[in-house]
Amino acid sequence: METDPTRMCELLVGLGEVSVIGVERISPTELVVTIEPVAERPDCGSCGVVAWVKDRAAVALVDLPCFDSTTTLVVRKTRWWCPNRGCEVGSWTPELPHIAAARQLLTDRAGRWVTAQVGRWGRSVTEVADQLGCDWHTVNTAVIAYGGALIDDDSDRIPTVRALSLDETLFKREGRWRRQRWSTQLVDARTGQLLDVVEGRTASAPAEWLAGRDPVWLSRIQWAVLDLSGPYRSTFNTMLPDAVQVADPFHVVKLANQKLDECRRRVQNEILGHRGYKADPLFRARRLLTMAHERLDPNGDTKLRGLLAAGDPKGEVAYAWHAKEAVRFIYDIPNPDVADRFVAELAADLQDDTFPAEVNSLGRTLTRWHSQIVAWHRARATNGPAEAINNLVKRVKRTAFGFRSFRNYRIRSLLYAGRPNWTLLATVTPR
Repeated sequence: METDPTRMCELLVGLGEVSVIGVERISPTELVVTIEPVAERPDCGSCGVVAWVKDRAAVALVDLPCFDSTTTLVVRKTRWWCPNRGCEVGSWTPELPHIAAARQLLTDRAGRWVTAQVGRWGRSVTEVADQLGCDWHTVNTAVIAYGGALIDDDSDRIPTVRALSLDETLFKREGRWRRQRWSTQLVDARTGQLLDVVEGRTASAPAEWLAGRDPVWLSRIQWAVLDLSGPYRSTFNTMLPDAVQVADPFHVVKLANQKLDECRRRVQNEILGHRGYKADPLFRARRLLTMAHERLDPNGDTKLRGLLAAGDPKGEVAYAWHAKEAVRFIYDIPNPDVADRFVAELAADLQDDTFPAEVNSLGRTLTRWHSQIVAWHRARATNGPAEAINNLVKRVKRTAFGFRSFRNYRIRSLLYAGRPNWTLLATVTPR
């Protein structure tokens, strides 16, 4: 059975009703395919008169690589005009969405492919652009157009959330003084799914995002998880008044360690008049102080007590160390009611005037965040999933060598960590 070479070439191009005008290899690694859409002569959409050909324009599009070569698809598009002088239509060029979306320099199939490569698999735009033999902006424009449409059209991407977590991460540094710009990630604390990314780490941006949700969706949030952030607490107070706020245990213990370290450095300066040197007792004890007491072997425990005896004559650092261990013990208590009483008594005890200022400050914080700290014993929800999402977002930043546009940063983060339904990519219309 004989095969028509022209028909075989059209099948290889794989774009439906097109005629292959020519195929040229302009270099060992560059291929140019010229096609012309097959279409009947149209009628004017206004007056119904049969259209005439005005001219033909060749549009060069970046296509997927073929035969180990970068491929340029040249489309000869016919521009039609209405011969009726009284018609206001003039001339027009038909859209060819099966070949390329409007205002895109990539073919439609190449645009969807680069979106999956960059968004789903985390490849850099530069790497994909080099593979296609085109410019960075060409690929990035397609990723934002198709990726933004995928995120917007995936109505089921954001599920019912029982525990909502807020956490911040650094978006970029800008200007002469490298001013920090932050972003806030909204994360499902149970499933670890990134719901969205908003600018800044203030109360307003996440509150605005929550204000745009369905009230029924908001009413199903039982737990609101946060670090010890005043702005995030304000967001939850305003937008989720019925949700129980939960302070992340890691940040509570981290604060206790921070106060311990502040006390150690202050005592160091008061006694020796300088910051810690390698041979100073308190400097040598800095890592032992932050370790959990049960993880110290007998030699480590003896060494710690000896260094404190040598460098902490008033026992202030020892007080701060015991306070840190008492805060850690909060999360060993299995009963919520017992934990409630323990936190209240501990906060009051740490504010005793005989204790160092850093310990008093820790006690005041425990008082202010009492209900949120105790709520963990009922919710068992933490910021751990949000911290994991931050790692994925940072991976996207490292791959991109940083971002300047928040829009690009948001879409790339959601494509990589937001769990969109990638089967919809084949059907979305790029924005």
